[in-house]
Amino acid sequence: MERVRGIGGYFLRAADPVALNAWYRDCLGLDVDEHGLWQQGTGPTVFATFDSGTDYFGSRTQQTMLNFRVADLDAMLAQLRAKGADVADETQDMEGVGRFGWVTDLEGNRVELWQPA
Repeated sequence: MERVRGIGGYFLRAADPVALNAWYRDCLGLDVDEHGLWQQGTGPTVFATFDSGTDYFGSRTQQTMLNFRVADLDAMLAQLRAKGADVADETQDMEGVGRFGWVTDLEGNRVELWQPA
């Protein structure tokens, strides 16, 4: 059986694509080239499904949630707050998995930040 080898892209609709790209670059350090190509660091990727009634993604209208691996969750959240980003007050610790925090981008998409254990 042929298998996928990784995530090849994640695509977002945006009222202002230029501003949203700038937000991801300026707030999360996501440096992409003119074609949107980003060379990410090596590490695990989680693929999980959730019940349709979950509140975990924030708004019930949000069907997917992007999760980024980070080295230092506290430093990333402080950086985002300093830039005026909409950062959730709570964080979550999962034994053996890591720590989680959340930020909402300019278009209202909740984004999860994960510091692996």
